[in-house]
Amino acid sequence: MENSNTKHNQEELNAIALRLKELRKAKGYSNYEHIAFDLEMSRSAYWRLETGANFELKTLIKICRLLKISLEEFFKGIDIPK
Repeated sequence: MENSNTKHNQEELNAIALRLKELRKAKGYSNYEHIAFDLEMSRSAYWRLETGANFELKTLIKICRLLKISLEEFFKGIDIPK
C-alpha cells in the first residue's frame, strides 16, 4: 500500500519528467535519443528521466546548461502540493 507521501513524490517526479520532455521538444530535440547523446548519457538513462525516475541535481543542472535555461525557468509551472 502506497502512503500519501510516496504518491505525492511520484506526482512531483512525473510533473518534472513532463516538463523535461516539453522543454526538450521546445528546444528542438524531437527525439530523446539526440539529447541523450548531447548529454553523454545512455538512451535508457535519459529515457528514465522522462518517465519519472528520481535523479540527481547535477544531472538537472547539466540538462539546463545544454538547453540554455535557468533552474527557475525549468521549474516554472511545477507546483508542489502542500
